[in-house]
Amino acid sequence: MNTDFSYPIGTPGTPWGPAEIAQWRSQQKVQRSYAEDVLSKIDRLRERFDVEQYGQLDYGSDTYPLYAVRSRHWNDQLPSVLVTGGVHGYETSGVHGALQFLDQHASEYEGRVNLLVAPCVSPWAYERIHRWNVDAVDPNRSFVSNSPARESAAIIELVAPLRDKLLVHVDLHETTDTDESEFRPALAARDGEPSEPGEIPDGFYLVGDSEDPQPQFQQAIIDAVAKVTHIAPADAQGQIIGTPMVAPGVINYPVKSLGLCAGVSNARYRTTTEVYPDSPRATPQQCNDAQVAAVRAAIDYALAQQG
Repeated sequence: MNTDFSYPIGTPGTPWGPAEIAQWRSQQKVQRSYAEDVLSKIDRLRERFDVEQYGQLDYGSDTYPLYAVRSRHWNDQLPSVLVTGGVHGYETSGVHGALQFLDQHASEYEGRVNLLVAPCVSPWAYERIHRWNVDAVDPNRSFVSNSPARESAAIIELVAPLRDKLLVHVDLHETTDTDESEFRPALAARDGEPSEPGEIPDGFYLVGDSEDPQPQFQQAIIDAVAKVTHIAPADAQGQIIGTPMVAPGVINYPVKSLGLCAGVSNARYRTTTEVYPDSPRATPQQCNDAQVAAVRAAIDYALAQQG
């Protein structure tokens, strides 16, 4: 156990209050542009897709419209697929992998599935390259009733009409070195708990649903991504991020009880991708490509099971 409480905000052993959250917020600086990086790309998709604004985040002087991209010729007789990216705003390939999939591959599925893609769930955090939202809340623990995260609540409302109709949901994430150097220590400090050291896996892995793991579905995605980038091995304890590996590159969480985005619907096939962008063996483009490969493999597998 790491008992060195060196995080610069708060008092060791005491959860943060409003003053500490305000201090933390004041230290978060804009490092990139949601409008330039994301909204401009969504605008270029309008010729081929329906683009809808499903919400807006008003954080002081900062305003972020939230957009989802839908298949233009939506057909209720077809299976439907949800792709979410940027639930954690700092996880870059989740955002740009979703956009790349739309631009380069969505046409392959026209007339076969309905697509609903929310490329950047957390734009405030995207701009500041952070895991949390403006209130120091993790959106990916907030997909629950009366959500404390406005980002999560907006997705819950967007998906509600499809909650029992989705066939596939792929939630695109990354595990980065800053998880260990910044975000886990910040979480411990925020909650007034000791900081537990961990190990960042080198490679791609998946988080399935322990209540409905769908191992063959997860394996199909792993097989496809392995052609693009390397799959994370287990650590010395046979685990990935402290969780037993159930198959090469696959762990399972109870996604609904943890309030994870992958549990926002009752999709038959659901998974959370985890790309490792800090690996010396992976480029940013490979990370985007891995996310795209995961989405395509997920849809292809699910359609094959439909006969």
